[in-house]
Parts: sequence; structure tokens; C-alpha cells
Amino acid sequence: MFGVGGWELFLIFLIVLLVFGAKRLPEIARSLGKATQEFKRAKNEFSNIANEAPSESPSVPPASPAPVASAQNPPKTGSGAPRQ
Repeated sequence: MFGVGGWELFLIFLIVLLVFGAKRLPEIARSLGKATQEFKRAKNEFSNIANEAPSESPSVPPASPAPVASAQNPPKTGSGAPRQ
């Protein structure tokens, strides 16, 4: 568990006991348990939402191709005067 052994956990518990006192220890444990429960609930809710989402992207109509200039009507160039 995160590379923390039995002695390290005991030492952490002892320091918390000395800092906060025996009367506040159950309150701290209760709030830590509630926070862990809320985190798990949020994680599960996020997983459910992610699993319900469609795996494909929404359908977007393809872009229309650019019009092709025909050889019969060449584009006009210049001042607009007819070519000779």
C-alpha cells in the first residue's frame, strides 16, 4: 500500500494521536471515511457516464466538393472586355 509498512503506519497514527488528541481522533477518522466514500462515488459516476457515451463521434455531413469549372464556360479575366 503505497510502500508504507506496518511501522510507518504505526508512527503516523502515533503522531496524529499526539497532534490532535484522543477525543478528536474518531471525528477525524469519520470525516476521512466520508471523504473516501464521496471520492469513490464520484469516480463510479464518472465511469458510468464515460461508459454510456457513444464510442463513435457524432455524425457530421461531409463537406460538399468544390464546383468544377467546365471547359465550355471559361472564367473571365481582365477588365471584362471580350477576348479576341
